[in-house]
Amino acid sequence: MLCALLAVVFAAIELLPGDAASATAERGESAAAAAAHRHLLGLDRPLWERFTNWMTALPAGDLGTSARGEHVTDLLSAPFPNTLLLGGTAFAVTLAAALALGYWGAARPGGPVDHIVGFASTVTLALPEFVVAVGLLLVLSSWTGLLPAVTLTADDGSLASWTMLVMPVLALAVPQIGWNARIIRGALADQAGAPHVIAARLDGLSPARVLLRHALPGARPAVATGIATSTGMLLGGAVVVETLFNYPGIGSVLAGAVADRDTPVIAGVVAVTGAVISLVLLGADLVRARTLGARP
Repeated sequence: MLCALLAVVFAAIELLPGDAASATAERGESAAAAAAHRHLLGLDRPLWERFTNWMTALPAGDLGTSARGEHVTDLLSAPFPNTLLLGGTAFAVTLAAALALGYWGAARPGGPVDHIVGFASTVTLALPEFVVAVGLLLVLSSWTGLLPAVTLTADDGSLASWTMLVMPVLALAVPQIGWNARIIRGALADQAGAPHVIAARLDGLSPARVLLRHALPGARPAVATGIATSTGMLLGGAVVVETLFNYPGIGSVLAGAVADRDTPVIAGVVAVTGAVISLVLLGADLVRARTLGARP
């Protein structure tokens, strides 16, 4: 699946107007120099040959060379950990908040809290990341001054303060919290009719114990699938959020690469993020297989 995605990336960039040689050419560059530049970048070779050569080097960790002569691996080595920190923190916040809200709503089905959680999750689910980011900037930065509007970095490239991570994390997590809260609430509701859950309720166990000890384990496949699906949304939304908050991640690298029509850099970003998403999806499949395999 990842190979097919990378092939689509190569083809899509090829369809864009211009190429890397013209996008990175110096002002007043002659036709001969432009032709030499195209040859140096391999743009005079067929697309399938360039893609095959890039894919052949990929298993060795070679992501190619950018249009400006930099190794793509070196280009991504500094910003990608920052993006993983942002996405990983948003992932943890999403999981914790969605579990709490889904459990809270399922504890008293049909009650006021359940309706509030359902309404709130629907609203947040419909909000794109950039809308949430702009709202956070207005409320927490412009109006109240509680948090800095942009991200500043130290000399080593790390964040100058942990507070600069708060708004980007919330901008990513809020829509996914709404999505996963609905999934968890529905999964717990489906488990309410299971024989072992009914038996636990008839034994006089408290609703909280029934949900946590008997309903939640059976809901793990749905929870794992929903959270794993959110991983792609979190990393994809990070590109927009990083740009808005001037966060030092791969978002700015990717934006510059698209402007330069820099196929190796764009494909490198897709490869590393796709690998992370694939691993998370694999983990969700293993959880699902183990849970379903444990059932009688």
